[in-house]
Amino acid sequence: MKYKLTIEYDGTRYSGWQAQKNSRTVQGSIMTAAEQLFGTVTEIQGAGRTDAGVHALAQIAHLSVHKDLQPIKIQYGLNDALPFDVNILKVEKVNERFHARHSAIARSYVYQISTRRTAFGKQFVWWLKDALNFERMNSASQLFIGMHDFISFADKKLEKGETRCKVESIEWAVDGELILIRIRASHFLWKMVRRIVGTLVEVGRGTISSKNIESYLTSFSEQPAEWTAPPSGLFLEQILYENEKWCVDLKPALPLASPRV
Repeated sequence: MKYKLTIEYDGTRYSGWQAQKNSRTVQGSIMTAAEQLFGTVTEIQGAGRTDAGVHALAQIAHLSVHKDLQPIKIQYGLNDALPFDVNILKVEKVNERFHARHSAIARSYVYQISTRRTAFGKQFVWWLKDALNFERMNSASQLFIGMHDFISFADKKLEKGETRCKVESIEWAVDGELILIRIRASHFLWKMVRRIVGTLVEVGRGTISSKNIESYLTSFSEQPAEWTAPPSGLFLEQILYENEKWCVDLKPALPLASPRV
């Protein structure tokens, strides 16, 4: 039997999604919970490989097992065995041909930048003291839209294959003291979103211009690696499959509490 899992998690305590020896990972935690529930698990495969410290609002994974249980019983059974910062939102029975990663047609991430210091949301934002030129950042971000070689915005040591990706859209919103950046693409390379965000912040600070971004997209540069945004502000928002629609509202993954002073 194959099941589709929709999962949310706080990635702060984890070394990313992908199972690793001697490291706490989200995939490894779900595998342990599934083995407690089913005894034997054939496969758990995620749609996206989030890095250490990166969060997910709706990661998708498929679970292959030899037992047939009601989806709601699987959801409750897994959640009973999972740590507090990993939660199964939904379980659906799917066709054997469904594959969490290969069946996906696009993905979206949201990044949260805080314009004020906060004691409560530090693990979910990137706090910046600097004044940023929001309009300049928004304008420069449009250069990333379309099919480009993003090797300058990836971890070159880890990317062994194709480095061209098609970015569908980049959206911006301001919600109180949060700047929100949503990036939708066919797929993403290692650290690609964090380096795009970090580079756009440099544009907002005035240290580089749109011309720099154009050069990074036409020839390899080490510079974007120097500006990699921290994982704390990054959320895997949605995995899109055939006959599904994008979520519309761009809103905070976790709003900041308003100061009472």
